[in-house]
Amino acid sequence: MTTVTGYQTGKFGTMSTYFQIDDIWKSRTGKGVGVAVIDSGIDQTHPDLSGKILEAVEARHENKRVLFVASDAGDSAGHGTACAGIISKIAPDARFHSIRVLGAGGLGDGQSFLAGLEYAIKQRYRLINLSLGTTKPQFFAPLHDLLDRAYQAGCIVVAAANNLPQPSFPSVFSSSLISVSKSTETDPFHFGFRYGEVIELTAPGVNVRTAWPGGGYKSLTGNSFACPHIVGIIALLLETYPNLTPFQVKSALYAIARENLEENRPVENNEGESV
Repeated sequence: MTTVTGYQTGKFGTMSTYFQIDDIWKSRTGKGVGVAVIDSGIDQTHPDLSGKILEAVEARHENKRVLFVASDAGDSAGHGTACAGIISKIAPDARFHSIRVLGAGGLGDGQSFLAGLEYAIKQRYRLINLSLGTTKPQFFAPLHDLLDRAYQAGCIVVAAANNLPQPSFPSVFSSSLISVSKSTETDPFHFGFRYGEVIELTAPGVNVRTAWPGGGYKSLTGNSFACPHIVGIIALLLETYPNLTPFQVKSALYAIARENLEENRPVENNEGESV
């Protein structure tokens, strides 16, 4: 049994929480939980992901607008499939909404990124994986506003930190999302937290073996692959406690991470450049 307490003051006022979560959540499978993956798409034919994609859309530019249309084009770069594969390994019964905003080589434009996040918020997807970001300052304000909207709508957004030693958006908006960087840990349940830091949580992100388009697998390193580990953990929590708010989810993750530290097992917080 984990006792969860939390206290936060922000633009939405002062919030506090106190509740208990039973360890039964660790044996859940993510059943009934939908996860939006805003990325390069997902290979729906991969054996780890087949039958788990509820929706697949991709961004298209028309008349200076970004529209999302149904698509079976799969994954343009492998990145989205890799993230979904990590989530599915932890929460095998979770289902996915694939929102493709990246093209070949995992490259994309800021307007598609903004539109993809707005699409997920409008659909009120409960859990959103954002293993991407931008360092361009012109996107700071619109992303900040979108993340505030997501928080108010009850969307739980998990964002990867930049791999380079430079802040990226939206991972620095820790008041309205959950930010993650990689560690050398291998157990997905043994994630860490860094109290008072902008990038709050650490999770496995070094040589992570996961799904890759075409039915294969790759070992990948980067904060992008730490992020879906936390999303998978949250999917288990939401199956067990479906009414948790974003603030309660973050408080629960902190409490669980504290217990991990109290087990006297060191949590690695190694960050560095990676792909």
